[in-house]
Amino acid sequence: MTPDTSAATSADMIHDRIPEIARDWHREGRGAALATVVETWGSAPRQAGSQLAISGKGEIMGSVSGGCVEGAVVVEALEAMEDGTPRLLTFGVSDDTAFSVGLACGGTIRVLVEPVGKAMPLSMLDAIVDARAARKPIAYGITPDRWERRLLSPADLPDRFRSDRSGMEETGEFVALFNPPLRMLIVGAVHIAQALVPMARLAGYDPVLIDPRDAFASEERFPGTVIRHDWPDEGLLAEGLDARTAVVTLTHDTKLDDPAILEALKSDIFYLGCLGSTRTHAKRLERLRDAGVPEDQIARIHAPVGLDIGAKSPAEIAVSILAQITQVLRRG
Repeated sequence: MTPDTSAATSADMIHDRIPEIARDWHREGRGAALATVVETWGSAPRQAGSQLAISGKGEIMGSVSGGCVEGAVVVEALEAMEDGTPRLLTFGVSDDTAFSVGLACGGTIRVLVEPVGKAMPLSMLDAIVDARAARKPIAYGITPDRWERRLLSPADLPDRFRSDRSGMEETGEFVALFNPPLRMLIVGAVHIAQALVPMARLAGYDPVLIDPRDAFASEERFPGTVIRHDWPDEGLLAEGLDARTAVVTLTHDTKLDDPAILEALKSDIFYLGCLGSTRTHAKRLERLRDAGVPEDQIARIHAPVGLDIGAKSPAEIAVSILAQITQVLRRG
């Protein structure tokens, strides 16, 4: 089922497609430059890796600040497109100016500006866009003092990819990460899922609900949600399982949860959480061992699901689940 995407969500999706937009503008002959936040100090509004695309006509998409330096970046980008020279810009936001653009106090921002096809090779931008389309993590490394560039994989900087952390290396190389969007595949259209789906979306996940029971997994109960009425293991396979995916099983029904768990454990998803009491989980472990699942794989399961915060209501349990997923994503 295709979700009825709101205007706000559409805007968020556009702002996450900055490399694609820059490439499209370049291919259309409009000219394009990419501006990327390299470093920040103080109360900076955007983190390292944030990007702004600028066309040769002065069109922009994305952001490198709260609006306080975009105008100056656009001017520099237009000049860079003319002379083909990249720039590393430094902007200071005073305490007096900071409040008007939404900051508590001043800060400093360094922004890299690269004209596409002249400084930034089109082949590298193509590789980044293609990797994003295929949900393959990739990073762009550049050493500003020599303008050396390279593409990187998770094998090169595993900690950065795991923590989604663009930034400067001690070697002087800036690394801009392009991780695939986070996804949460939720098995079981239960009350907890009704709270977890919107929370996941707010936290930046693309949630997908999997439940073969039409009465439970309905548009009325889950408006604007992608729903798969497949058997859970088939639904997971159809969506695809990778290192940017979290799986949560909530049906409390072994016929539905167990096939999903077995399929999830074959993949490299970063999180697998399963609803159920300690006794329920103990029985689950017996079934998994009987099925021949190795202990190191069984140890990947978070159960009872969620951080122990004393949650009682479905919404509180959903909070605990999302908190645990965030903890595993950011801390490993």
